[in-house]
Amino acid sequence: QVQLVESGGGSVQAGGSLRLSCTASGYISSSNSMAWFRQTPGKEREGVAAVYTDGRRTYYADSVKGRFFVSQDKAKSTISLQMNDLKPQDNAMYYCAAGRYVADLTLAQEYEYWGQGTQVTVSS
Repeated sequence: QVQLVESGGGSVQAGGSLRLSCTASGYISSSNSMAWFRQTPGKEREGVAAVYTDGRRTYYADSVKGRFFVSQDKAKSTISLQMNDLKPQDNAMYYCAAGRYVADLTLAQEYEYWGQGTQVTVSS
Protein backbone atom coordinates (compact mmCIF):
# COMPACT_ATOMS: atom_id res chain seq x y z
CA GLN A 1 0.00 0.00 0.00
CA VAL A 2 1.47 3.31 -1.09
CA GLN A 3 1.08 6.30 1.19
CA LEU A 4 1.96 9.89 0.41
CA VAL A 5 2.42 12.39 3.21
CA GLU A 6 2.71 16.11 2.50
CA SER A 7 4.22 18.74 4.73
CA GLY A 8 5.24 22.38 4.56
CA GLY A 9 1.99 24.21 3.95
CA GLY A 10 1.05 27.30 5.91
CA SER A 11 0.30 30.97 5.71
CA VAL A 12 2.50 33.59 4.09
CA GLN A 13 2.20 37.10 2.78
CA ALA A 14 2.22 37.81 -0.93
CA GLY A 15 5.75 37.73 -2.27
CA GLY A 16 6.84 35.18 0.29
CA SER A 17 8.01 31.60 -0.16
CA LEU A 18 7.04 28.16 1.04
CA ARG A 19 8.47 24.72 0.43
CA LEU A 20 6.22 21.69 0.25
CA SER A 21 7.53 18.17 0.64
CA CYS A 22 5.94 14.82 -0.04
CA THR A 23 7.35 11.54 1.16
CA ALA A 24 6.16 8.27 -0.27
CA SER A 25 6.13 4.99 1.60
CA GLY A 26 5.21 1.55 0.42
CA TYR A 27 5.86 0.09 -3.02
CA ILE A 28 6.63 3.40 -4.68
CA SER A 29 9.62 2.21 -6.69
CA SER A 30 7.38 1.34 -9.62
CA SER A 31 5.85 4.78 -9.96
CA ASN A 32 6.88 6.56 -13.13
CA SER A 33 5.85 10.03 -12.05
CA MET A 34 5.10 12.28 -9.12
CA ALA A 35 3.26 15.55 -9.12
CA TRP A 36 1.72 18.42 -7.23
CA PHE A 37 -1.87 19.45 -7.81
CA ARG A 38 -3.94 22.11 -6.13
CA GLN A 39 -7.61 22.67 -5.61
CA THR A 40 -9.88 25.42 -4.35
CA PRO A 41 -13.53 24.94 -3.39
CA GLY A 42 -15.79 24.55 -6.38
CA LYS A 43 -12.98 24.10 -8.85
CA GLU A 44 -11.33 21.11 -10.45
CA ARG A 45 -7.98 19.88 -9.27
CA GLU A 46 -5.25 21.68 -11.22
CA GLY A 47 -1.83 20.33 -12.08
CA VAL A 48 0.89 22.60 -10.72
CA ALA A 49 4.11 20.72 -11.35
CA ALA A 50 5.04 17.17 -12.19
CA VAL A 51 8.07 15.09 -13.02
CA TYR A 52 8.78 11.71 -14.51
CA THR A 53 10.92 9.86 -12.01
CA ASP A 54 13.47 9.02 -14.70
CA GLY A 55 13.93 12.74 -15.21
CA ARG A 56 12.97 12.85 -18.86
CA ARG A 57 10.40 15.59 -18.47
CA THR A 58 9.17 18.17 -16.01
CA TYR A 59 5.87 20.00 -16.27
CA TYR A 60 4.85 23.35 -14.82
CA ALA A 61 1.52 25.10 -15.13
CA ASP A 62 1.84 28.42 -16.95
CA SER A 63 0.62 30.24 -13.85
CA VAL A 64 3.61 29.09 -11.79
CA LYS A 65 6.45 29.01 -14.33
CA GLY A 66 9.47 30.88 -13.06
CA ARG A 67 8.12 30.95 -9.50
CA PHE A 68 7.69 27.28 -8.53
CA PHE A 69 10.35 24.62 -8.81
CA VAL A 70 9.89 20.88 -8.36
CA SER A 71 12.63 18.51 -7.31
CA GLN A 72 12.83 14.86 -6.40
CA ASP A 73 15.05 12.73 -4.25
CA LYS A 74 14.53 9.21 -5.49
CA ALA A 75 16.66 7.70 -2.76
CA LYS A 76 14.29 9.18 -0.19
CA SER A 77 11.14 8.78 -2.32
CA THR A 78 10.51 12.47 -1.84
CA ILE A 79 9.24 15.20 -4.11
CA SER A 80 9.43 18.84 -3.12
CA LEU A 81 7.89 22.03 -4.44
CA GLN A 82 9.69 25.30 -3.82
CA MET A 83 7.17 28.11 -4.18
CA ASN A 84 8.52 31.63 -4.53
CA ASP A 85 6.85 35.00 -5.07
CA LEU A 86 3.56 33.59 -3.85
CA LYS A 87 0.40 35.36 -4.91
CA PRO A 88 -3.13 35.35 -3.46
CA GLN A 89 -4.24 33.29 -6.47
CA ASP A 90 -1.95 30.50 -5.23
CA ASN A 91 -4.28 29.99 -2.26
CA ALA A 92 -5.34 26.33 -2.39
CA MET A 93 -5.09 22.90 -0.92
CA TYR A 94 -2.02 21.30 -2.42
CA TYR A 95 -1.91 17.57 -3.06
CA CYS A 96 0.96 15.24 -3.83
CA ALA A 97 0.29 12.48 -6.33
CA ALA A 98 2.10 9.47 -7.75
CA GLY A 99 1.34 7.14 -10.59
CA ARG A 100 2.78 4.05 -12.20
CA TYR A 101 1.52 4.53 -15.74
CA VAL A 102 1.14 8.25 -16.24
CA ALA A 103 1.21 9.25 -19.89
CA ASP A 104 0.04 12.83 -19.44
CA LEU A 105 1.58 14.58 -16.45
CA THR A 106 -1.22 17.16 -16.38
CA LEU A 107 -4.16 14.77 -15.91
CA ALA A 108 -5.22 14.09 -12.33
CA GLN A 109 -7.09 10.93 -13.30
CA GLU A 110 -3.85 9.25 -14.38
CA TYR A 111 -2.40 9.33 -10.86
CA GLU A 112 -3.25 6.38 -8.60
CA TYR A 113 -1.99 7.59 -5.26
CA TRP A 114 -2.77 10.81 -3.44
CA GLY A 115 -1.75 12.49 -0.23
CA GLN A 116 -4.18 14.08 2.19
CA GLY A 117 -3.30 17.62 1.13
CA THR A 118 -1.66 20.60 2.77
CA GLN A 119 -3.16 24.09 2.84
CA VAL A 120 -1.34 27.08 1.41
CA THR A 121 -2.73 30.50 2.31
CA VAL A 122 -1.32 33.67 0.78
CA SER A 123 -2.50 37.01 2.10
CA SER A 124 -2.27 40.22 0.15
